[in-house]
Amino acid sequence: MTCGLAGEPPSAAPTRGWGPQSAATTTLLLRHGQTALSLERRFAGRGDVPLTDVGRQQAAAASARLASRGGIDLVVTSPLSRARRTAEAVADATGAPLSVDDDLAETDFGDWEGRTFAEVRKQWPEEMNAWMASADVTPPGGESLSAAARRALAALDRMLAEHSGQTIVVVSHVTPIKTIICRALLAPPAALFRIHLDVASLSEADWFADGPALLRTMNDTAHLRQEPRHGVRRRTLKTR
Repeated sequence: MTCGLAGEPPSAAPTRGWGPQSAATTTLLLRHGQTALSLERRFAGRGDVPLTDVGRQQAAAASARLASRGGIDLVVTSPLSRARRTAEAVADATGAPLSVDDDLAETDFGDWEGRTFAEVRKQWPEEMNAWMASADVTPPGGESLSAAARRALAALDRMLAEHSGQTIVVVSHVTPIKTIICRALLAPPAALFRIHLDVASLSEADWFADGPALLRTMNDTAHLRQEPRHGVRRRTLKTR
């Protein structure tokens, strides 16, 4: 059975399309691979901590998946080495050109850099509570989440304006990727604390010039689960 528009018989041809008619600009949001700080769940902001061996394996796994997907027009990355090394692996695997955008860097966590949540809460309990309650609060010596979000969204706006209708791999960090996801969903800043992103995870969003954004996937880590060989259990790369 074919459903028609309201007031039309089911067999009538619709007089207007459903949803956007323009070609989508697709962003494939890839978090960088594992680092020593992500493994221990420590604040990792502007410190240029490198990928671990596992992180490099994760970057290779994500790159292979994106290469098999095909159709990648551009790779845009944060300047920090953990993201840039991940992005270079993607560019090598897909053959897409690589561009660096400083606005995709992670939040500057200031004095909290390299510390765990528990350590920060113990030393800066009031500051931590205020930071959790408002995106406008700045960690000591650092940058607010709202300031980091403005940077990330400026980078997104440039990509959408300059690469309309293309498919872009965006290699970045937790805060910029969550910010872009929140824009796609029209979610408030508080939603940042309600989204989990594993290292080397992929999220996909489509953006339409004449319609709303569409979030297709979030925190997809299927590429980190290696296919089992005969008689061997499936192995999963670590996601911290």
